[in-house]
Formats: sequence, structure tokens, C-alpha cells
Amino acid sequence: MAGNEAVISVRDLVVGFGATPVLDHVALDVFRGEILGFVGGSGAGKSVLLRTIIGLLPKRQGTIEVFGTDLAALGERERRAIERRWGVLFQQGALFSSLTVLQNVQFPIREYLDLSPRLIEEIALAKLEMVGLGADVGGKFPAELSGGMIKRVALARALALDPDIVFLDEPTSGLDPIGAAEFDALIGTLQRTLGLSVFMVTHDLDSLHAVCDRVAVLFAGRVIAAGPIETMLASEHPWLKSYFRGKRRRPLHH
Repeated sequence: MAGNEAVISVRDLVVGFGATPVLDHVALDVFRGEILGFVGGSGAGKSVLLRTIIGLLPKRQGTIEVFGTDLAALGERERRAIERRWGVLFQQGALFSSLTVLQNVQFPIREYLDLSPRLIEEIALAKLEMVGLGADVGGKFPAELSGGMIKRVALARALALDPDIVFLDEPTSGLDPIGAAEFDALIGTLQRTLGLSVFMVTHDLDSLHAVCDRVAVLFAGRVIAAGPIETMLASEHPWLKSYFRGKRRRPLHH
């Protein structure tokens, strides 16, 4: 179970496009070995925070520490060393359509490690097996896969370098309830087996109940609550109340 050591620590973070900040002095911790579910309204900036942490979006102010290191203070080489220790699953999978499944999973391994082609292939096949896919899928192209399989391949790629942290951006969006439940179970199993710390942007109430140790809520540009799901269910904050205890078990997709 999670300890209280923060593997990601965000403080006073401001990110914006134009005049209005999307993230307005956000503070958030992700603890080692936990699955943190990150929720908020449509367009609230959930994915913006994830993308800012991993360096795809610039911040206006604030600090982002990963493994106790301020990312802004790193040179190119140290930054790459830290990036090797996280894996990312983007919302639609973001697989390279011109590469086979196996080549997609091999991509980060080739990028970061100097290994023989045979070893790279063996590692990639092991990662596919980890997410429940056989070697027969390796030769297929993303266009030949179902939505659920694309997510699994993208997860295998995120795990390619044996990361300590995995970022998941809406991992169950677009999946039917059975596929989503299976994917949640897979994430939970991998987290326990590999001791991962998981930052999961989601709007799926079932995921929050099934696999998240804690939930953090983004509202009006700030993190207004963070704690176990029981704390969220007990909250009297109007937005939390309508989200976690509303008439619909899960919010409508935008």
C-alpha cells in the first residue's frame, strides 16, 4: 500500500492559454505505490496538468518535483534519465499507425537502451504478455485492433522501460463497461505486481471505486479535495456532491 513519500509534488502551479489560467496555483502530491484518480469537470484542465508534469506544456509559475527533483532545474541528460522512469498512456492510445504492435512497444526501448534486436524483441513480447496480449498480436497494425486492444498495447508501451510512475489519461474512455472493468483490473494487478505509482486522469466513477487509493478533484483551476473515495462521498461541496452522489452513477461524456 502507498506510503507518504511523494514521487510527484506539484506546488503553486499556474498554466494558462491566453489571459485566463487553466490551472490556478495547483498543489498536488502523488505518493509512492498509490493509484491516484484525478477528476474534474469537462474542460477543467485534468489532462493539462498531466501534460505539464511530463513537459508537453509550459508552466507560468510553480514547481513540479518528481522523485524529489525540481524538473525545471535539470539539464537535458538528467531530464532524460527521469523521463525513462515514467510511462504515459495517452487518451486515444497515440500508437504510431505505420508501425506494428511489436514495433510500437519496442519504440521507447530502442530510443533509450542500446540492446540487440533480439533482446529488444524479447522485452517487447514480455510487455505484451504482461497486458494480456499474445505474440500473434505483435505483427498487426493499430488499425486492425479494437479500442480495448489499442489501450492494452499503449499500456505495454508505457511499461516498456520498467517505469516507477505511470501516467494514464482517461484510460477507460471509449471502452464498454466490461472492457473498462477488465482494464481497471489489469491496472490494479500491474500496480500491485510492479509496485507502480499511478497518476490516472479519469471521469469514470467505477474506476475510482475499483482501483484508486485516493482521488484528487480539480475545480475552478484548483485542487479542492484529495483523499480516499469515502471522503469524496461524504463531502458537502456542491460539485463533489453532484459528481459522486448524483442521480447518474457515472457522468455523461462530453
